[in-house]
Amino acid sequence: MKDKRILYVSSEVVPYLPETEISSMSFEAPRMVNKQGGQIRIFMPRFGNINERRHQLHEVIRLSGINLVINDLDMPLIIKVASIPKERIQVYFIDNEEYFKRKATLTDEDGNLFPDNDERAIFFAKGVIETVKKLNWAPDIIHVNGWLASLLPLYLREYYKTEPLFTESKIVTSVYNQNFDGTLNKDMIKKVDFDGLDAEAIKPLSNPDYVSLMKVAIDNSDAVIRGSEILPSELDDYLNGLEKPVLEYHSLEEFADPYTEFYSNTVLNG
Repeated sequence: MKDKRILYVSSEVVPYLPETEISSMSFEAPRMVNKQGGQIRIFMPRFGNINERRHQLHEVIRLSGINLVINDLDMPLIIKVASIPKERIQVYFIDNEEYFKRKATLTDEDGNLFPDNDERAIFFAKGVIETVKKLNWAPDIIHVNGWLASLLPLYLREYYKTEPLFTESKIVTSVYNQNFDGTLNKDMIKKVDFDGLDAEAIKPLSNPDYVSLMKVAIDNSDAVIRGSEILPSELDDYLNGLEKPVLEYHSLEEFADPYTEFYSNTVLNG
């Protein structure tokens, strides 16, 4: 992977959030590419329960300051950055006072999804893309992890389809067993439609449950990775019927060689 540019976009990354399949892989995969001489960038939301002082987050003024339009509202984008100790890896944090200040990630203290998670997902997707544009950093591969990041492939394929920076970028989505009960806000499809995205592409978002969000990400990706050994049966069947490359599940202990081969031989040369 020497000199290849890989953009990792994840809802969670260790050490900033607790260890899960997603947060651990979102750290280990970039670390692997970094050791192989690749260039990486990691993006995640700046959730309010991330300790900014302990992890030494600081705002990047030259990247902050633009507004993103979410459902006809101007929402300021704030970019913060931190370095993972001992790894020489920078992590960029997408922040906004209204969406990410609360001291929690995706649910309240009773385990209920936040009602604005749909808008947070839209903001996160747009925020990552706009920041990468400002960095003028063209990735060879964009690897998406977690359902909060699931709109990124859709926005790249539709909203930013004429953006030359991403013309050669290949999109990989990892699918995890990160199911949630119920759906996001039922008006989500209207908010995405406000951005003028293709009606057929956003159709699954009329019922924005976990499976529908992941199907949208999968449909707009070039390749897919099974991030969990066991997936919801509907997603399992969907992956089995795909006509695009799917890498089978590999644990943290054994993923390095299969991921490297998948990136190099399947995704980049596909």
